Amino acid sequence: MGMGEAVIVAGVGCRKGAAATDVQAAVRAALAQCGVPANALAAIATSAAKSTEAGIAGVAAELGIPLLPISQSDLKDAASGAYTRSERVLALMGVPCLAEAAALAAAGPTAQLLASRIAVGSVTCALAQSRDPSGKRP
Repeated sequence: MGMGEAVIVAGVGCRKGAAATDVQAAVRAALAQCGVPANALAAIATSAAKSTEAGIAGVAAELGIPLLPISQSDLKDAASGAYTRSERVLALMGVPCLAEAAALAAAGPTAQLLASRIAVGSVTCALAQSRDPSGKRP
């Protein structure tokens, strides 16, 4: 990572037991929508509760990037920057959009969403970008 380089994180949410193929498709769709190459992705983020989902972990491993579990309090702090709202996710997770909140939380305080979440099957993915002048990863 160079100095002042943008860090891009994919936030992922899913229903329990979502297939890795669906997770992969959602991540690819989000990258394509934003014109971001897969190798620009620094990490995948999800809620701590979802970080044991095999589908999400499998895609992070396949891409060779870390899977970052985001605590409930960090999700809530980041959720104010979310674009979309799901009553179901709000009821289950306490935040209006898990994918967006996770991406924002992982990308840090300077993060902005590149686009609102994309849903593929039972998986949602959102991309957030941070511009950290120190060049540190999230």
